[in-house]
Amino acid sequence: MSRGGPVGRFAPSPTGRLHLGSLLAAVASCCHVRKQGGTWRVRMEDLDPPREVPGAASDILRTLEGFGLHWDGEVVFQSERSELYLEAMEALKRHGYAYPCACSRKDWVGLPHYPGTCRSGMSDAGLERMTRYRLSGASRTWNDVMRGETTFSTADMGDFPILRADGYWAYQLAVVVDDRDQGITEVIRGADLLDSTPMQLDLWEALDEAQEKLPPPAYGHVPLLETMGGQKLSKQTLARAVETNQAVALLDLVWGFLGQQRCEAWSSTVAEDDPAALMDLATSLWNAEAVPMASIQLQGWGQDARP
Repeated sequence: MSRGGPVGRFAPSPTGRLHLGSLLAAVASCCHVRKQGGTWRVRMEDLDPPREVPGAASDILRTLEGFGLHWDGEVVFQSERSELYLEAMEALKRHGYAYPCACSRKDWVGLPHYPGTCRSGMSDAGLERMTRYRLSGASRTWNDVMRGETTFSTADMGDFPILRADGYWAYQLAVVVDDRDQGITEVIRGADLLDSTPMQLDLWEALDEAQEKLPPPAYGHVPLLETMGGQKLSKQTLARAVETNQAVALLDLVWGFLGQQRCEAWSSTVAEDDPAALMDLATSLWNAEAVPMASIQLQGWGQDARP
């Protein structure tokens, strides 16, 4: 697969409207790749129908446009890519990187991670419930765009599902297959996914052998926005949705959270109330080295905003 210039992506799940934490990640992702003259893609991670909200995908896309976050190319929907995931899973199986598992979560309750019960084969009485990826147990190190050299040991993580017991494709497989297929070179996302990176690098290397050798993307992790109680802003913590009629003010807010500088033209561009113009200016000013690592606690954006 040929790679042109840098390619970044923003990959929301349609489980609700876009909130401030997701907006921060989208702005960072877009500015980082566009500053390099690259393209920015949007991919909808719609692989969990029971959690999805009807109309949320369209609402997220309208919101991005309302904030001047205009993507390149067509939006990719993971729900339409099952054949790619199946092909990857079968390749992993052939090379010994994936195996059938009969276990349920209750079989290893109280343990920090899956203990590998079915790694050497299921018991005769076992019925396959899912397919798991066989982690190498190796340490994975990458030069995080925001955090510098970062190392995790996959030995502390446990083999993870790639095809779930409910028949849906699991996140880790889908995201790696899609990043490879789309030629993604820059993955800028929230720090809640920091510990997914070693798993994805491990899986990426396995797919290098099982399918085609490709260079992994550069990974960078931006700070989380949290409630005053220390909970990540999310749909689960009832995070407030961002509104496009406040686009410029909210872009200015997350710009500060990202540790970025404002030039003389910033105030006048804000006054023009033009989100697209502000995003163009933001891209020209982007400095990944200035992004802080610590989480940021906010009042009034999560559960504390509800009566």
